[in-house]
Amino acid sequence: MMGQARRAPEDRRVGDAVSGRLHGVVAMDGPSGTGKSTVSRQLAQACGAAYLDTGAMYRAVTLAVLRAGVAPDGPDAVAVAVAADLESVTDPAAPTIRLAGEDVEAEIRGPEVTQAVSAVSALPEVRAVLVKRQRELIAGVDGIVVEGRDIGSVVVPDAPLKVYLTASEEIRAARRGAQDRKAGRITDDSAVLADVRRRDQLDSTRKTSPLHAAPDALVLDTDTLSVDDVLDELQRLVCGRGLVR
Repeated sequence: MMGQARRAPEDRRVGDAVSGRLHGVVAMDGPSGTGKSTVSRQLAQACGAAYLDTGAMYRAVTLAVLRAGVAPDGPDAVAVAVAADLESVTDPAAPTIRLAGEDVEAEIRGPEVTQAVSAVSALPEVRAVLVKRQRELIAGVDGIVVEGRDIGSVVVPDAPLKVYLTASEEIRAARRGAQDRKAGRITDDSAVLADVRRRDQLDSTRKTSPLHAAPDALVLDTDTLSVDDVLDELQRLVCGRGLVR
């Protein structure tokens, strides 16, 4: 199932930066803990656009692999992952990922999926299938904010605006720990930092679509920036590129 593309119900104006709808693709890349999800969703809402979290798709197929009881980095994982029945709801007010009709948005954020997702994501056959699905979803809407790790470099290399968010390992680990605690998950700060470093290493060294900023992406360090600061900059950029009208 290719998924549904739903737009925010009405145009919204945030501050004085945006008035109108987004036309085109904003590609948001970067490692975990940089604030991609938060600012991408808020930007989509501010611009009356759709929102796609491609990382949720990789997490959902990873959950399918774990439920099947096969090794995340083996050939059986490929068969399970590419056959997974996924549905992505791209409404930024309520983004949802469904696996075989089941809402798995909460479950895919758990530690088991987090530990295995890099291995499943590194499988070339899995990436090929999901990139195809992502491009179909993106083509189905007029304006969309897409976040992930290879959006500007692979999925939509001709996106009119590419942004690569970054932050130090320590800041990103602290943010992820805070997210886990807010969601009611028990966390250990040192373990979260170790996992951030592990995922960075795996994602940046995989052979297929490694994590890196596209040559023409704007790199934005969020270490000392609040969510509002980042959102203000993104709104300035989409308006400056003539993407909101």
